[in-house]
Amino acid sequence: MSGGMGARNKRHVRLIGKSPQIQSLQVEIDRVARSDAKVLITGESGVGKEIVSRSIHYGSPRAGMMFAPVNCAGLPEALLESELFGHVKGSFTGAYRDKPGKLESAHMGTVFLDEIGEMTLRMQGLFLRFLETGEIQRVGADGGARHVDVRIIGATHRNLREMISQGTFREDLYYRLNVIQINVPPLRERREDIPELVTHFLGRFVEANRSPISGVSPEAMKALVAYSWPGNVRELENLIERMVVAVQHDVIDLQDLPSEVRAQDNVAFRPRRERRRTISDDLYARLTEQRESFWTTVYPMYMDREITRQHVREVVRRGLEEARGNYKIVARLFNMETREYKRFLNFLRKHDCQLPFKEYR
Repeated sequence: MSGGMGARNKRHVRLIGKSPQIQSLQVEIDRVARSDAKVLITGESGVGKEIVSRSIHYGSPRAGMMFAPVNCAGLPEALLESELFGHVKGSFTGAYRDKPGKLESAHMGTVFLDEIGEMTLRMQGLFLRFLETGEIQRVGADGGARHVDVRIIGATHRNLREMISQGTFREDLYYRLNVIQINVPPLRERREDIPELVTHFLGRFVEANRSPISGVSPEAMKALVAYSWPGNVRELENLIERMVVAVQHDVIDLQDLPSEVRAQDNVAFRPRRERRRTISDDLYARLTEQRESFWTTVYPMYMDREITRQHVREVVRRGLEEARGNYKIVARLFNMETREYKRFLNFLRKHDCQLPFKEYR
């Protein structure tokens, strides 16, 4: 899935692929776009939930107005509240001027809440109140609530029903959001789309990098189609970009691909009895086996919204298990210099990724 820029900066997006799953998804998007109902998009990380939400917006009567994405997983609670509702000057440190939030800026348009399952219970309550009243009040404001008209599209890779049973997601908010639910299939369930996606991303990155690459060998394409893609379309896109930058010859061949992609050649269609390898598994392997640094692997992917807070927590949990609860050893496991230890802890605290170490001793 991907999008390109059209006239007057309007973003034209399209789903890439001709598989039955993608054709069915496109029909559903076209149907949903004509309504103004709230939508909840579900699916694994990296499947293209934002592309689906943009497709809904730009196929709707609101297409001429703003589409405003908000990453609920990438912001601490206080910043997320400000991002959604805005703030007044002086309401907190760094609030040097009044600033409208996305809900106000996107009046008559669409607000897309990515990873809505990462909202704290307090934020869920504030957002539920907005859904019930349509009114927003900027952080630090005394009265003066404003009424806005926006379409809400939420997305999550989490099982919200399970979260409701655990008491971490509000049932009333779930039913408010889940008027129409769209599930985006993982890439491994629509492998026939992989060659078209490879061609699309290759064309984009070859042009952007003025690369000499003209294509992918049949052996390499076979391996790409066979790979399980735990990170879905986003992982494929990132891989093709890396190949375009790294490969210096005309055709991407089998030996140019990462070992985990080559290793799955010819085995992807066997019955899978083992636990499916996750994004967190791959990240942890890159840190501990390939000796990549946390700051060059996990950190940029999290800040660029390629992975969620849950992925970071899982990587940290694995490190704590191995280090028996010692964060200093975790920092060394993750290939950080001694002086970066405090920065690591500060990052974990700020983004609510620090786990209690005593449980692992």
